[in-house]
Amino acid sequence: MRVPKLASPLQPAVLIVAIAAMLAACSKPAEKAEDIRPVRAIVLASSDVDVNDAFSGEVRARYESQLGFRVPGKIVARKVDVGTVVKKGQALMQLDPQDLQLGQAQALAQLRAAETSRDLAAADLKRYQELRKQNFVSPSVLESRESQYKSAAASADAARAAYRNQSNQAGYASLVSDVDGVVTAVDAEAGQVVAAGTPVVKVARTDEKEVVFGVPEDRVDELRQVSDVKVKLWAEPSNAVPAKIREVSPVADPATRTYAFKVTLPAALPQAKLGMTAVVQFESKLAQPMIKVPLTALFHEKNATSVWLVEKGAVRLVPVTVTRAEGNDLVLGSGVKAGQTIVTAGVHLLKNGQKVRILGDDLPKPAGAVPPTKGTPQ
Repeated sequence: MRVPKLASPLQPAVLIVAIAAMLAACSKPAEKAEDIRPVRAIVLASSDVDVNDAFSGEVRARYESQLGFRVPGKIVARKVDVGTVVKKGQALMQLDPQDLQLGQAQALAQLRAAETSRDLAAADLKRYQELRKQNFVSPSVLESRESQYKSAAASADAARAAYRNQSNQAGYASLVSDVDGVVTAVDAEAGQVVAAGTPVVKVARTDEKEVVFGVPEDRVDELRQVSDVKVKLWAEPSNAVPAKIREVSPVADPATRTYAFKVTLPAALPQAKLGMTAVVQFESKLAQPMIKVPLTALFHEKNATSVWLVEKGAVRLVPVTVTRAEGNDLVLGSGVKAGQTIVTAGVHLLKNGQKVRILGDDLPKPAGAVPPTKGTPQ
């Protein structure tokens, strides 16, 4: 009897591999996935606004004076504080008048002595004139008396001027305000001895105010030419009134490296107080609307400048012309129009007809637009 031969344990495995190969040969080849590249894009918008900037500044008085005594002395009274509203002629500080009064009395005594000498010389001159008529004295003696009288009269005039000057200085013991305004600084206290001309009180006029703010050096020439300027107080942002640039500093601030602009605060904002924060708005319009795009939207190839235009989910390269740059944006002269969508990121990874997917649920705002934040009034 013949014994059957046992099957090899590898045969079932070989059979499974053969069946899988047959099935793979009969199935369809897998389709290649479509290449869709994610990009960022914006919808173009045209605008006729060339300049649209705002700067915050401080409300200051156009005229602010540092007042000091015209004579030296010791301060005996301070009659105002910072923030005190003063009128023209109102006393601000008082010096000790004793020394000035003694000087005035001395000048008065010298004046009386000079007048007495003048009167005596006048009497002598009159007497010698009578003697000369009678030929009792020579002409030279009469001329000597005339010279003495003229000298005494001149001394009396000098003493009178000195007395008036000393009287004025006695009046300078009281420091008064020259204008209607408000005290912005007090630099001396009672008991302090000050020299003539030392600033002790600062008074600012309240009739004319201005807004002072700094402008970067690359914007000075551009903003200097803008005529449409408006000012509004930070406390009242809805009330913007026309204003005018009064002064542009020719020298940059050494600390901030900005140039100081001074804009006259119009009378339409009487509620503006010194030290308040104001916002100055600059706006300039163009005769023809313009389109701005980010610098990252441009695609440079050889000598041509282009942008990728998104149409029906695909991109197309469109040549454009650039007129000028404004910060990180470029102003286009031709090639695209408002309402079209262009790619702003990933421009160097695209090709004509490339399918794209715009990142984000919705398209970003048009170039130059700033989305509102919560809590900001619209």
